[in-house]
Amino acid sequence: MTALTNVPVAPASPERFRALLGDTYAQVEGAVEQADRLLAGRVIWHVNSTARGGGVAEMLQSLLAYARGGGVDVRWETIDGNEEFFQVTKRIHNHLHGSPGDGGALGKREREIYEASLAESAAELTDLVRDGDVIYLHDPQTAGIAPHVKSREVSVVWRCHVGLDQPTDVARGAWSFLLPYVREADAYVFSRKAFAWEGLEEEKLWLVAPSIDAFSPKNQDLDADAVEAILAQTGLAEGGGGLAPVFTRQDGSRARVDRAAELDQAIPVPRESPLIAQVSRWDRLKDPSGVLRCFSEHVRTSDAHLLLAGPSVAEVADDPEGAEVLDEIRAERGELPAEVRARVHLACLPMDDIDENAAMVNAIQRRADVVLQKSLAEGFGLTVAEAMWKSRPVVASRIGGIQDQIVDGESGLLVDDPTDLAAVAEAIDSLLDDPDRAAAMGVAARERVRTLFLGTRHLVQYMQLIEEMLDGGAE
Repeated sequence: MTALTNVPVAPASPERFRALLGDTYAQVEGAVEQADRLLAGRVIWHVNSTARGGGVAEMLQSLLAYARGGGVDVRWETIDGNEEFFQVTKRIHNHLHGSPGDGGALGKREREIYEASLAESAAELTDLVRDGDVIYLHDPQTAGIAPHVKSREVSVVWRCHVGLDQPTDVARGAWSFLLPYVREADAYVFSRKAFAWEGLEEEKLWLVAPSIDAFSPKNQDLDADAVEAILAQTGLAEGGGGLAPVFTRQDGSRARVDRAAELDQAIPVPRESPLIAQVSRWDRLKDPSGVLRCFSEHVRTSDAHLLLAGPSVAEVADDPEGAEVLDEIRAERGELPAEVRARVHLACLPMDDIDENAAMVNAIQRRADVVLQKSLAEGFGLTVAEAMWKSRPVVASRIGGIQDQIVDGESGLLVDDPTDLAAVAEAIDSLLDDPDRAAAMGVAARERVRTLFLGTRHLVQYMQLIEEMLDGGAE
């Protein structure tokens, strides 16, 4: 039994972006040439806590595929961890967002659990790497590995995907817990300037916004027939017109959606009904309870339906609170008046086949008339960019990286206070009442993602960081 699990990554050619990016593709070509010069004989290691469920795993699937397709020897490892470890790291995650989470402490006992759980993974990784390699450690779960691997002549980058706009004492407590490990890194990468911690060396700081893959099963173009067929197979729509629910896998092969979602619903979503959809983990910081109350108490479009969709909770190993949150939402749905409850759908999407799961999300977002992201805290929130790429109008909280993605009133609508349910509902209704305005926002949203939030930009920035470290710019 090993402490690290290798995640297979099939190469994908960055060339597929040439037509999409036009003249700016030259930057990608330049990054590939730099990789050939700097990385010959080196391995770029990425280490995180899970290969499925959540934006980090999805982003790595695509980024590493294109890096490998560009000739870089990249490898992906996930760490082992027991229940106590993931309880501690979930607490850290919540605290970094300014939330008390389960109310527990981050003290001596938690540090002992954290370090003991990572010791074997750290030792195994230290044995695997070679001098000159580059190691990316993602998020709090892996930060404790940094001091161990620095015993080798390697470059270490710690990538933080979470944060909050205004630090609190709770968040600073989590920083204090992690700082002894993070300071050992040669560079720290945050999604936005406001997320960067006090107490870190400014010269080691890099800002890199996350990105999406336009050609992945989650974001690839699907025509209306494919959307209907996939939703019918999932159980969220009737019929399907006898068409096969097909999509293209990450490796370019054709595939069919065969599984159904685990659903709490009275009937499938009627074809003619407006649909409001939020896709996220079953996490209190995504505020599914607030979404339910917003819909049931304030949305005035009487024929609209609400869909809350998330991953199967049994298959997201690093989030021990998911099942508890889902149970709470099921109970709250059950208490709604019958007429409202009939228009609320909960969907747990199977994770047995990651590409199939992504195709389901793709179809849900394309079917939605309004995509909602009413988070209370958010690191970046790539579900927003995913919906924007599909030309959907998005209503979202003005927090974290969401506000970097949406230009309010142009490429979506931002709500200043996500706890103001009436304001969220008003934004939703304003789009449902004005389809032309909603469509124009969707067009602007797709162009904004094409310009700023595709994975090719991400790859170029990572190569710039690696070049600076290996050429002695970050010491």
